[in-house]
Amino acid sequence: MAAAAPRILVLGGARSGKSRRAEQLVAEWLSRPPRRAVLLATAVAGDAGMAQRIARHQADRAQRLPQLACVEVGRDLPDALVRHSQPDALVVVDCLTLWLAQLMAPPQTAGALDVLDPAQCAAEIDRLSAALRAATGPVVLVSNEVGMGVTPLGELTREFMDTQGRMHQQLARQMTRVELVVAGRVLVLPPRAEEVLT
Repeated sequence: MAAAAPRILVLGGARSGKSRRAEQLVAEWLSRPPRRAVLLATAVAGDAGMAQRIARHQADRAQRLPQLACVEVGRDLPDALVRHSQPDALVVVDCLTLWLAQLMAPPQTAGALDVLDPAQCAAEIDRLSAALRAATGPVVLVSNEVGMGVTPLGELTREFMDTQGRMHQQLARQMTRVELVVAGRVLVLPPRAEEVLT
């Protein structure tokens, strides 16, 4: 029986090196042709600063990994993940944070997208979890770890932090490996406590 395709969740703070770590995983995967890789980009340019940030990421990636195809998916992440997954194609999602933000507080430039309530967000996360199970090839998910600082004062910000934390836990249960990137250094997180004790 063939081994299950790798599933890696890469977590880290802003400018921690998590996207660069995902690129390292892509380079390792592509080092054995005829493998392919595709990046599912979730960012939407809600303002000029974000547009510049996206353009910088695109230019840097194109220089470092010209063979990495890029597809902008916005909110359509679960369907895109299934659509692009193939046994010979690594799918990288960068990043889950921006995808969730679009569900909970879409930028005005995205048009008349509905703000999803907590139950609808949970349903979308369940759809993503199901898409991950249905994916036939390897997957790398990149996401910000936002829950390690002071609890925010704003209601929406607190709700976002809590929802993202629950999402990380739900998706981590499907991962073959979870990594935390801090200052460009990669820490491979151990299994859950209940997995260690059994």
